[in-house]
Amino acid sequence: MLASLFVLADGITIRLGDNVWSFGWNIILYLVIAAIVGLVAEYIVGWRLPLGIVGAIIAALVGIWLMTQVIVITGIGDFVLFGVPLFRALLGAIILVALWHLLTYGLTRRRRYRRAEV
Repeated sequence: MLASLFVLADGITIRLGDNVWSFGWNIILYLVIAAIVGLVAEYIVGWRLPLGIVGAIIAALVGIWLMTQVIVITGIGDFVLFGVPLFRALLGAIILVALWHLLTYGLTRRRRYRRAEV
């Protein structure tokens, strides 16, 4: 009986002292979709973000916010999965990964040194 409570729970609840944080299935699915969109954006651009999967999730979340709240594009038929517009999310994540690539490309190139011939 106790095991079924954990399996069929409404989400995740974290208690730290007097603070209670509850994450429902909507937030968990939003993060899963953001992870998939972020990894696809990294694959399309061909550049990895720092922090691995966490960096991809952050880029996708910011990309979703950017393309749905800041830059609103109308007239595009978008496929929405669990409240996340996939095309706009992917476009925003691609923009952020490309910007990160443009800003950090010069810092990550390794310099080649030639030995002085004697």
